[in-house]
Amino acid sequence: MNRAAPVRWDRLIRNVHLATFEPAQHGSQDPQFDPDYGVVRDGAIAIAGGRIAWLGAEAQLPPNASAAEEVDGQGQWLLPGLIDCHTHLVFGGNRAEEFEQRLQGVSYADIARAGGGINSTVRATRATGVDALVAQARPRLQALLAEGVTGIEIKSGYGLDLASERQMLQAASRLGAEFGIKLQRTFLGAHALPPQYQDNADGYVDELCQTMLPSLAAEGLVDAVDGFCESIAFSTAQMERVFACANALGLPVKLHAEQLTNQGGAALVARHGGLSADHLEYLDAAGIAAMAAAGTTAVLLPGAYYFLRETKQPPLQALQQAGVPIALASDANPGSSPLFSLQLMLNFACTLWGMTPAQALTAVTRNGALALGWQDHCGTLARGKRADLVLWPLQTPAELAYQFGGIRPSQIWIEGQPQQVQS
Repeated sequence: MNRAAPVRWDRLIRNVHLATFEPAQHGSQDPQFDPDYGVVRDGAIAIAGGRIAWLGAEAQLPPNASAAEEVDGQGQWLLPGLIDCHTHLVFGGNRAEEFEQRLQGVSYADIARAGGGINSTVRATRATGVDALVAQARPRLQALLAEGVTGIEIKSGYGLDLASERQMLQAASRLGAEFGIKLQRTFLGAHALPPQYQDNADGYVDELCQTMLPSLAAEGLVDAVDGFCESIAFSTAQMERVFACANALGLPVKLHAEQLTNQGGAALVARHGGLSADHLEYLDAAGIAAMAAAGTTAVLLPGAYYFLRETKQPPLQALQQAGVPIALASDANPGSSPLFSLQLMLNFACTLWGMTPAQALTAVTRNGALALGWQDHCGTLARGKRADLVLWPLQTPAELAYQFGGIRPSQIWIEGQPQQVQS
């Protein structure tokens, strides 16, 4: 009689309810949203070599399997680690004075034109070395990790010269290595015009394309390329040049688009097969159609919407109807979203825009991974994916969007390794 060979796993987590965010788990035909969270009740999940080796109902565990360690999940919910797919986490200084100005009626655009905004952070960041940038960013990252974030994107863009952009990307690299998280380092040199190029935007784009981006890519510091396509920043023609340079270097692109006005940035990034178009309050039907055709993810940023007291909502329903995947992110930054909480973004997306908790959680798991090109590696619970897992003391996953504050993970695993959980 043939018997199956014994299976030995590194770790087995039992007695848990799984929210996989895999549509196949319940037969959904909707490629975006899973109203049932892809639930497997009374489940178990096995880890081997930092990957998910098996998952399903505990009653269906292979009889020939065992593990070096077993964990009793005590009937709690196990979710994939959350993914914050748009952050500006590394920067020097802060912009509390500008916050006061905006409360007195000065617009974000007017502050930028007066030399504040991004350029004020540029001055502070240029005066801050790599060690200090890491030290200042560490508590921001720890705040996100404490809420179950296991994958993150960190942009440059507050240096705006080669040496300072390099320092930002080096700081991001060190943070990723220190905490073991999955990290995407995004070059955002096309964020604003530095002081020395205030009257020569095309000259700065030349510097980006001829020197800065090729040099940093050659040093292995860049995973993706972003830009700010806006009336106060860069035109579509200028971003076209930056994207052509990125394409030549084999780097994926994304774009801050249609945040303050409609510049056609979403259609531009879609033409380049971009990973995502981000913000999108002023997105039109043509941009939505282009994104849908290209498979470009919409990254919506409720923190900036809230903090800037924006009144024009992104076209959520039109994006959903067009089948555009929707992700959410913190946009953690010193000026327009100094908010270091992805759980808060879940609540904002539901209360301000009417997303359901399942849609919002899908947006920071499956679609968050999609926005970074990570869909084959993380974002859902599936065999072969990274064992980035978070155990939550919940009655239902909806609590993560319903309640802000007071909920912390019971346990976090990154690539199968248990992490210290902050209380």
